Amino acid sequence: MGRKPDGNSSDRHFTAGHTSLAVVLQVRRAALQVLLWRRSSPPFAGAWALPGGYLDAHETLEHSIRRHLAAKVDVRELAHLEQLETLSDPRRSPTAREVATAFLGLVPCNADPAVPADTSWHDVGALPMLAFDHASITQSGRERLRAKLSYTNIAFALAPDEFTISELRELYAAALGHDVSPTNLQRVLLRRDVLEPTGARRASGRAGGRPGALFRFRERRLQVTDEFAVLRPRGRVAGSAP
Repeated sequence: MGRKPDGNSSDRHFTAGHTSLAVVLQVRRAALQVLLWRRSSPPFAGAWALPGGYLDAHETLEHSIRRHLAAKVDVRELAHLEQLETLSDPRRSPTAREVATAFLGLVPCNADPAVPADTSWHDVGALPMLAFDHASITQSGRERLRAKLSYTNIAFALAPDEFTISELRELYAAALGHDVSPTNLQRVLLRRDVLEPTGARRASGRAGGRPGALFRFRERRLQVTDEFAVLRPRGRVAGSAP
């Protein structure tokens, strides 16, 4: 009988490339959008993909993805960046064994990064055909954001420095994919001590009306504010969440 391979057998050793990828999200034109770039080389030449690239020998994963974002899509400043998931399916690349670590990055709605010609923003609800497993990674990023909007202050990374409650509600609605009540949103976020008034007001638009009070987030770093909260669609009551 042949000897069964043990943990030191050479057939258990292989070299796998390690890439870092980023699901960079921003609310643009009242929709949650993701930044994609078009691949120029095989496999999947010409297909859209998440920005990223190989991990260098002497860098961390976070340094790697920040380097690739700066070099490939010219995104250098993110309001928030966190590790999302690691993908290790041996079949995820058709040409080589590759492990990928994906990150979630958020850009405020008032920022407008100057991206290259081969890069553009796409609605997460209407994605083009994506290379590799990048479609499922993008959906994981969207779901992570939606979940954290309920129980953390992560909306600070989508919002400008100052905003009205109506403007903030529009950001929540775009990211969540459903409307929320501005009255309940204000009540919940103020009770959690997430927002504070600036004392200023937004000037009335052409339609007139009362100027809107301006608010800001007390902290512009991630904090858990209510670990059991769930943001429901407008009109549905769920405990303390809008």
